Order: sequence, then C-alpha cells, then structure tokens
Amino acid sequence: MVTVHHLNNSRSQRVLWLLEELGVPYDIKHYQRNPETMRAPPELTAVHPLGRSPVVTDGAIVIAETGAVIEYLLETYGNGRLRPPAGSPEARRFTYWLHFAEGSEMTPLLMRLVFDRLAASPMPFFVRPVAKRITKKVRASFIDPQITAHLDFIEAELRRSEWFAGDAFSAADIQMSFPVEVSAMRAGLGAGRPKLKAFLDRVHARPAYVRALERGGPYLYAK
Repeated sequence: MVTVHHLNNSRSQRVLWLLEELGVPYDIKHYQRNPETMRAPPELTAVHPLGRSPVVTDGAIVIAETGAVIEYLLETYGNGRLRPPAGSPEARRFTYWLHFAEGSEMTPLLMRLVFDRLAASPMPFFVRPVAKRITKKVRASFIDPQITAHLDFIEAELRRSEWFAGDAFSAADIQMSFPVEVSAMRAGLGAGRPKLKAFLDRVHARPAYVRALERGGPYLYAK
C-alpha cells in the first residue's frame, strides 16, 4: 500500500492529487508545520533523513522529491496514463515541465519568501533600515524580474496548448500546479495572464483535485 507522508500546505498535495487521478488506493500520514518556523516536524526525519515532504513509502521503498515520486507512481501504477507516448514531441514537453517546476520556477519564489521573512524578522533597530534596503534591492534587481520573466514565459507557452505537455491533461500539469498556485498567491497573476488563470480554474475544478483536498485537509494555495 502506498503511504503519502503529507505535510500541510506543501508540495505533497500534488501527490495526493496524482493518486486520485490514477485511482490508486493510498494511506496518508499527516504532519503539521511548526506554526512559528513553518518547518516540517522532526518526525519526518524518521521517514527520510532530510525530513521534507513529499515522501512516499510503498512497502520497503522510500521515494522523496515530487518529480521522482511522480515518475515512480506513473511507472508503477500508471499503465501509460497521464503521460504522452515515449518519443513524441508531447513527451519531450512533459519531461521539460516536470523538471521546470522545481528546477526553475520555484527558485525565485522561494527566494522571495526568504527575503520577505528576513525583512519582517526581529532584529536590532539600527540594523533594520539596512536589512530593508538590502532585501528591497535584491527583490527589485533580481527576484521580482525573475518571477515576472518566468510567468510571462509560462503564459506564452500555454497559448500553444490547453495543457503543459499538449492538448491532453498529464502529470506535468499536476507538477506545475504548485508553482503556479504559489505564484498566484505571492506575486499575483493579474489580467495580463489569462491563460495561467484559466489553467488554475481548470485544475481546481477537476474532481480528483477536489477529492485530494478532502483527504489532505486545508490547503492554503487552492484559493
């Protein structure tokens, strides 16, 4: 039996969704973030040394990293579903977006989160003006332009087809859902990105997505 070690408001929500799309039975072990640090609890290190989510166990097998988990579940339980035929142009796009989500899109979003928290964290009063100037400069010169460039790129790509790998829904869309949801919350999509907004609307309307929310519990980024 597949067990998803599920951290609230995290990437593991995508794994629940994928399992619901595939119709694979699974168990959930819930973990809650520390309300002050927002970090995963130390109990997760008993499953994987890095103590992060998602982690999936399937018998004696332990898989971490969302992309690796998705590939394992598709190879083991997918029976060819939710991925394009091997060697096709759609398969190349599928692989690209499966890696782009975490390898490119999430990096500036995480940097923005870190620098925003740095600016708001307690510090001596004489340091605060310097810290605010530094965080503001880094955001304006690097982080925010990177986020904008990535979102513009994704918007343009979604003009090519309804879904990321082509005309058919695939696990690449599941993988891309989290960075797009995070972008909508932290950066906003705005009227200039109707394709991205339409993508999220389609995602949030899928019955399997709704079932995953019901099993996973409150998920901040689904709004």
